[in-house]
Amino acid sequence: MDIFLTGASGYIGGTIAVRLIGEGHSVRGLVRDPAKGEAVRALGVVPVEGTLDDAFLLAREARRADAVINAADSDHRGAVEALVEALAGTGKALLHTSGSSIVADTAAGEPSDKVYDESIYDAGSSWEPTPDKAARVAIDQFLLSAADIRPVVLCPCLIYGRGLGADPESLQLPALVAQARASGIARHVGRGLNIWSTVHVEDVAELYLIALERAQPGTFLFVENGEASFRDMAGAIARALRLGAAQEWPIEDAIKTLGYGRAMYAQGSNSRVRGPRARALGWAPRHASVVAWIESAYQPA
Repeated sequence: MDIFLTGASGYIGGTIAVRLIGEGHSVRGLVRDPAKGEAVRALGVVPVEGTLDDAFLLAREARRADAVINAADSDHRGAVEALVEALAGTGKALLHTSGSSIVADTAAGEPSDKVYDESIYDAGSSWEPTPDKAARVAIDQFLLSAADIRPVVLCPCLIYGRGLGADPESLQLPALVAQARASGIARHVGRGLNIWSTVHVEDVAELYLIALERAQPGTFLFVENGEASFRDMAGAIARALRLGAAQEWPIEDAIKTLGYGRAMYAQGSNSRVRGPRARALGWAPRHASVVAWIESAYQPA
């Protein structure tokens, strides 16, 4: 298949691109500048220079492709609208990347027993996101209801592992590692009892390939395999970097360092999800322990 992929130079998109090419697909990838273009060209991707704000370019590439994967920005509604409009009436697949912070809370390091499954978008569901995440949820719902195409929303949780593309680093764990290296102290927001579901980046990419072939129109998939508290992950960082015990990080201080969104949602919230529908498609993730991965992946500076 000829695939148009946004986010081709990114962590998720780059890993998906490598796997697609490995399976014999051809990939044209959206990149913002010539340097990123050269980086993805080295992977076998044909670079398409532009941005998500260029609706004409997005439409042109979507129409010439057999399928589209949006792995660039979960919150860019204009890009999703442009892709949906371009593909209307074609029946082509449009895979969109959301993120499990849609179910995140504002717990600031406190635990929660709430666990969500893929029925949150089903008719009759009473679930509602926090106001901070309402816009992302609206994008997901808009896409899932698109007619005459094959829309699929994949919703990864905390992703770990080394990416296969031009950008090998994720967001959440590297931010904690960088903070620990800079300060000499591994930290977790508040008591660190908040829990996120987790998934390895190579398992994420595998599900994209499966969904591209098998997912029915309007499918929503959580992408998860295991979970861990931030206290356990911060503790693993401390052990890997040979630091002392992980320490509490008041939410106000974390916000000053990371910004509100990253501190409150990416580090301080609970986001516990389950993805039975992904497994029903035949997805069999191979990596299950983020704590073990942290301890093996990171070394003292």
